[in-house]
Amino acid sequence: MTGAASPDAPVRFDTKVALIVRADLPVWQKLNVAAFLATGIAAAAPEALGEPYVDAAERRYGRMLGQPILIFAAERDQLRAVRDAALERGLTLVPYVAAMFTTGHDAANRAVFRAEDADAPDLVGLALRGPKKAVDKTVKGLALHG
Repeated sequence: MTGAASPDAPVRFDTKVALIVRADLPVWQKLNVAAFLATGIAAAAPEALGEPYVDAAERRYGRMLGQPILIFAAERDQLRAVRDAALERGLTLVPYVAAMFTTGHDAANRAVFRAEDADAPDLVGLALRGPKKAVDKTVKGLALHG
């Protein structure tokens, strides 16, 4: 990250975070996928987390990513194309497959993900983080989720 230290000064980020969520999901599933994908980015890039929040009474709150997250909509085939491009570019990649909706815990999620066809997983969402230009090229053509 580059930029001035002032809270009012614009900050330019060298990296970009993008979540891509399948457009045809019910809203509750879209929100669930986005939430899980964001935690995946935070876990993969702890250096991207900002400082804890502190209110005027000095109560401490949790940390969040220190940069914006853009959320894009995609169809099934677009998600696969984004995944392939992200793999080629070496971006941090966090997947979410449809079978994860049927599980109730992390170990089960990892098991159903591992059972997917490695070349054609049933993706419902992806999170990407990496150099800004590489992420921009990877999501080119996708619309922001609306």
